[in-house]
Amino acid sequence: MRKYLFYISQLYGFAIVRPIQDVIVSRGDEVAWFFDNPKKLLPNLRPSEKFLKSVADVKAYNPCAVFVPGNVVPDFFPGVKVELFHGFHARKRSDERGHFRIRNFFDLYCTQGPDTTLPFQELEKIHGFFEVVETGWPKMDPLFDTYTQSTPKKNRSVILLTSTFTPRLSGALELFETVKQIAETGTWKWLVNFHPKMAPEVIQKYKSIQSENLIFVETDDIIPLLKAADVMVSDTSSIISEFLLQNKPVVTYKNRVPGPQLLNITEPHKLKDSIEYALARPESLMKEIKGYSDNIHPYRDGRSSIRVLEAADRFVAKGRDHLKPKPFNLLRSLKVRSQLMRCRF
Repeated sequence: MRKYLFYISQLYGFAIVRPIQDVIVSRGDEVAWFFDNPKKLLPNLRPSEKFLKSVADVKAYNPCAVFVPGNVVPDFFPGVKVELFHGFHARKRSDERGHFRIRNFFDLYCTQGPDTTLPFQELEKIHGFFEVVETGWPKMDPLFDTYTQSTPKKNRSVILLTSTFTPRLSGALELFETVKQIAETGTWKWLVNFHPKMAPEVIQKYKSIQSENLIFVETDDIIPLLKAADVMVSDTSSIISEFLLQNKPVVTYKNRVPGPQLLNITEPHKLKDSIEYALARPESLMKEIKGYSDNIHPYRDGRSSIRVLEAADRFVAKGRDHLKPKPFNLLRSLKVRSQLMRCRF
């Protein structure tokens, strides 16, 4: 029996790794979970899911691979360290400081599509201490299992509002009054979901205007919200790409790098007209969305989790002797150790 570990730092990590868990369990292997902040994350663990309380427990468990939907992982944990990413490349900052930053923690990068695979393959050649395999993103497996199936007809369209937590890129506050006014008309049903790191005062503002027309949703699995919505309204968030993969339009507010696949606005008063245009699904826009989606995540088979596990197993089988040693970063290693000490029970 092979043993695997999920190392989770944020609420959104649950939805990324659970499709992998389904595959692991179905083939008779074992998986356990470790949180760097158990007080915050443990309530979201299901009764059937195995939780390891301490570093000693992890070492005794001795996983062959550790799957990480985040940026860091303890270098002293046993097993191959596999980077799954916490989102698509949202272009919030420069590549060197953002999605393509190499932090020296990982042995294997499982990329989502050509948009991320090609840059990481170049980095693989430069650094030589990790491998890159394009697998697709496990979080998307449930989306492609059922997204083409017919859904019950709705009496009004559903708009999903999301926003990045980064203050300089977030449009949540600037759009608040406009969203409130539009929601009061009852023309559309609004679902609001923000990043777990969003400022509490912003979350509270939107919770204060909840009604039969606008619902604030807190969840560790946004896939049902993506499926339910007809149009997304956002800013510069990686969740935009997830929504576009369904061939559904997104209206963005002051997107950092707007492309033709988005309906980008820079003034709140243009929001209503832009949503109406998006709901009409113009042919030119839908063509751009398809091209963009094929570049970031060409897989529509719901089997990305299987490919991730196969890539990890191949790496475990051959070891890392063919790679250069990973550089040791004392500062980052100490930071991870400090985080674990602060957040234990």
